[in-house]
Formats: sequence, structure tokens, C-alpha cells
Amino acid sequence: MDMADYADPAVIRRLLNETRTWAFVGLGDNPAREVHTQARLLQQRGKRIIPVHPDGRTVLNEPGYASLADIPAAEGPIDVVGVYRRAEYAGAVVDEAIAAGAKAVWLPLDVIDEAAAERAQEAGLDVVMDRCPAVEWALRR
Repeated sequence: MDMADYADPAVIRRLLNETRTWAFVGLGDNPAREVHTQARLLQQRGKRIIPVHPDGRTVLNEPGYASLADIPAAEGPIDVVGVYRRAEYAGAVVDEAIAAGAKAVWLPLDVIDEAAAERAQEAGLDVVMDRCPAVEWALRR
């Protein structure tokens, strides 16, 4: 596959426009981190965010969970999993997203794992990789 396969403008537009619930893996309570900025931006634009971080703390007034597997079914379906972990850990998060029944994974800038992206696509998930939600929002809204 070509990296362009993971930056399809139609997929990006659909994920930004038509999804509701985003689980942000790596979202802790540090507002200086990029994941915090991205989650807050999408929350301000009407998305429901679910923080996923080993400490499981409430972030941006949303209850947090230690892993994707810990998110109860009552929280509803996860539309997109934002993979805010270093590239060497991204594959495991993508596999957790597949197991959790997520509909898509979004790997931000410089988080590249083509093998994991292929696994996600083979499992029927939409994949965006090496793209910033804030930049894509500004370009496509």
C-alpha cells in the first residue's frame, strides 16, 4: 500500500463530519501535550471524547479508562480511536481498536505503522495515518 491510501480526503472528511465518539489513547491530564489539544479541539466541535490512559483519570470533564477494553458498552460505539502513542506502540493500540469494535483509527503526524494500518483496513476499519485532525479540520471544513 501507498501512504496516500491512509490520507484519503473522503475518509478524512467523513471521519471529521459524520462521527460522534472519539477515544483518544494517550490522553492524560497534561494540557501541554498535543493529544490534549486535539481532543479539546474535537470536543469543542461537538465530538464526544473518551480519554484512554493508564491512569484512567477524568480529562476534559469526561471519565477516563485505562485501556480501550475497559470502556463499558454503555458508553456506546467508538467511532474513531486516536492513536496518540509513539509509533513503536501504535500497532498494539490499533489491534486493541480492532478488538474493541472501533470503526476507524487515526494515527497523527509522525505516528506511522503501515503493518498496523493494513491490519485495521483488513478488519474493515477506516484508517488515517500521519495526519493532524486540527489541520485536516481547517482544510476540509
